[in-house]
Amino acid sequence: MSRINPIKANQAGPELKRSSQNNTRQKLGEAPNFLRILANSPMALRAYIFAETALERGQLTPRQRAQIALAVAEINGSGYGLSAHYDAGKRLGLTHVDMQLARQATATDPQTATMLRFAQGVVLQRGEVSDEDFLALRRAGFTAPLIIETVASIVLNIFTNYLNSVAKTEVDFPPLQPGTEIPGVDLRSGEESVCRTADKPAKTSGK
Repeated sequence: MSRINPIKANQAGPELKRSSQNNTRQKLGEAPNFLRILANSPMALRAYIFAETALERGQLTPRQRAQIALAVAEINGSGYGLSAHYDAGKRLGLTHVDMQLARQATATDPQTATMLRFAQGVVLQRGEVSDEDFLALRRAGFTAPLIIETVASIVLNIFTNYLNSVAKTEVDFPPLQPGTEIPGVDLRSGEESVCRTADKPAKTSGK
């Protein structure tokens, strides 16, 4: 059970109404639980929407931002984040393999893989990334503005992960659990399967 009650449709302010218009579910009453919990603080909701909207206009592609979100959610043990961003990733055209790899902070594309390794380092090392990791990002073509945008995307996802852990937000997407269930594709048969990671302990769910 959630520790914080989601705002109901008849209690919603203009920020939640506007944000729900961009959600695939469309109806305000079906806005994601995360947004309806965040709407308890109109100022926090406004800050989140402003930041999210600004990053949508940045240099990172929607797929790259979704891959960052999956990598960060896996590290933070955020069941809500994994569930929400896996659902979003499918709508963006990311494959099961793409998202399986993102959860392990890697990708088939070398530039994206470098970005995700950097994101992993930022989260695990609280920003104290090594010179080697920073230079690897530079060599992959990341300019100073793009590096800053990447850090901003990482931090925004940390906020959502932590809030959902604190609030114990009820997952309203097909549920995934960190560390144990990684949806993937059997490359031999092409059929969806569940890959299990032996090197990551299961973590509590949180976005």
